Amino acid sequence: MPKYLVQANYTGEGVRGLLKEGGSARAANLEQTIKSMGGTMEAFYYGFGDTDVYVIADLADNATASALVLAVAASGVVTTKT
Repeated sequence: MPKYLVQANYTGEGVRGLLKEGGSARAANLEQTIKSMGGTMEAFYYGFGDTDVYVIADLADNATASALVLAVAASGVVTTKT
């Protein structure tokens, strides 16, 4: 399967949720979403600077990667770049 790098930045609402739920819960939720799409999450890293989160995922194809990014962005808690 191809690997995809997704960069995400939290919105104000996302930061509030992160403070409430914790970072481990956010990573676990994303991993479950990726698994539900037939993929695997290889890495999840928090960063400093221009990007808050880096994710490397194995997904079936570009359509699946697009569906993942749209589903995550629809939550309204992050903006993404793939």
